[in-house]
Amino acid sequence: MKRPSFSTQLVMLWALVAALCATLVAVVWITASSAESQQVASAKAAGASACEAVASRYSASSASPGAGPAPELMHAILDIVLSRAPDMEGGFWMPGAAPAANGFLAYSFPTYQGSGVKHDVPEAETPLILRTLRAAAATRAATANVVEGAQDAVIAAACPVRGGSGLYVWMLTRARPPLGRHGELLATGLAAVLAVILAIAAALAVALRRWKRNLARIESGLGPDGREHHLPYVGEPDLDRVIDAFNERARRADRLQQQADELRTRLAQAERFGMLGKLAAQVAHEIRNPMGAMRLKAENALAGDGRRQQDALRVILAQIERIDAQLSSLLALTQPVRPQATRVDVDAWLAQVVDAHRELAQRQAIDLTLSLAGQGERLAWPSDRPAFDPDQMRRALDNLLLNALHHAGDGGAVTLAAERRTFAGRDWLCLTVSNSGPGVPAAQRERIFEPFVTGRAEGTGLGLAVVREVAAAHGGHARLDGGAAFVIEIPWQTSS
Repeated sequence: MKRPSFSTQLVMLWALVAALCATLVAVVWITASSAESQQVASAKAAGASACEAVASRYSASSASPGAGPAPELMHAILDIVLSRAPDMEGGFWMPGAAPAANGFLAYSFPTYQGSGVKHDVPEAETPLILRTLRAAAATRAATANVVEGAQDAVIAAACPVRGGSGLYVWMLTRARPPLGRHGELLATGLAAVLAVILAIAAALAVALRRWKRNLARIESGLGPDGREHHLPYVGEPDLDRVIDAFNERARRADRLQQQADELRTRLAQAERFGMLGKLAAQVAHEIRNPMGAMRLKAENALAGDGRRQQDALRVILAQIERIDAQLSSLLALTQPVRPQATRVDVDAWLAQVVDAHRELAQRQAIDLTLSLAGQGERLAWPSDRPAFDPDQMRRALDNLLLNALHHAGDGGAVTLAAERRTFAGRDWLCLTVSNSGPGVPAAQRERIFEPFVTGRAEGTGLGLAVVREVAAAHGGHARLDGGAAFVIEIPWQTSS
């Protein structure tokens, strides 16, 4: 199984943190809501139970059903019942009685946590108590009302006293927050923890975005042409250490490339000097034959008439031209090829190369064609043109086309094919010149690119050697494909 990328792992971690935050908030909210509802219901039940207990005790302890209110008995019963009910306060009420006290006849809060004994009905809750008592008086049944506040819920309960001639008992209690008296502090702490977790998640998201942006900068800084460049720092310590290592590797690669170029140049020079001995012998042989023919013709001309002298001079001039062509080719071969690369409109350039040989092909009734294997009808668009020395490459292609036109024979066919290929991890410009002739003899194929190897009596044997030199100078190579197709392959570079 493929391991996810580091950025993907960070995204997954961030999503996990966010999910944990959401889950924690949901659990706390559900727990608090459920506990609060349960506490309110429990407080209502406790208030109703205490109310019924006081009412029943008073009914049982009253001297006679028609007797008037007995405040001392009321206080005694309230103290007994409410002493077993923490945080519960209550009293007796009769509509119309004690107008100055809103009908309240007795009050008790034996579990009051403050200092002293509390004797007064709470003013803030008086409207709630009276509303509950009036509702109970209207229905002659037990009634309860709940008012929820920011910190707690206030529960008021009221019930009639049987046989009390309009006497009612009321109770008042509170449902504390689910987390107790310190619930607000705990909630604040929990909110702070959630805020910190959310801040960490946000910081992680920002760090992830910055990390991905820096990685994109490093990726864009890499050479698209396969060459290594110096990368700038991105301000991320971990990535900067990687950039340091990469830049050091790039510097070593540059030094090695320079050393390789120097060694390649020295090797080429050594090969060139090594060939001088062989070339000297072959040049002496190639020049001695024409000179021997010229000497023989000159001796015959001296002993002959004017016509023989004219014929001899023509032969001598032809041999001199042959020697001059061989010396010119040899001089060109011995000079190192230093290409001046520039971006070339390869489609138009190839068309010009072929057109230069069109007249010769027509004289020999040879079908000369250009084949481009590119995107649509073009081998390269303006933004992706290759860079090479057009003059040196023209020189190599001219040699190949002239050889092909000669060996194709009258009525034959010659094709210059160009395409862009990818192998060895890079793109290459491949130029192939093929003809319909018999091809290179098998005995010459191994040495066909060596100087003075030729299949034509009038040839110098230096053209294919020049082709090989030009291809090597561009970082490529020339080869024989089959028997009648020569291929030049050079790297497709978009910068000179």
